[in-house]
Amino acid sequence: MKYITAIIKPFKFTEVKDALSAAGVSGLTVSEVSGYGRQKGQTEIYRGAEYAKSMLPKVRIEVAVPDSLEDKVVEIIRQHANNDEIGDGKIFVFPLELAMRIRTGEQGDDAL
Repeated sequence: MKYITAIIKPFKFTEVKDALSAAGVSGLTVSEVSGYGRQKGQTEIYRGAEYAKSMLPKVRIEVAVPDSLEDKVVEIIRQHANNDEIGDGKIFVFPLELAMRIRTGEQGDDAL
């Protein structure tokens, strides 16, 4: 099993979520986060004064998938979150040792 975390631009979330659902991903966790990378923030104007905003709003998607879906899920996120601009985001893939459904005690792929 794999645990995939993606940090993407907020306006791309619905497109990514719909594509993952269509591919058979049955559940995911979403968090509103902020951060920066190469983008280094942006400049905004508030009441006529310009200021630098270094932490930008992002969405973090977390999903656990069987090994057989890893490549497909990563490619779906890459394609649908891509805006061909700096700051489109990152995808991280981690090995997942155990997944357990609390209600039934199912483990492994059955728990996903």
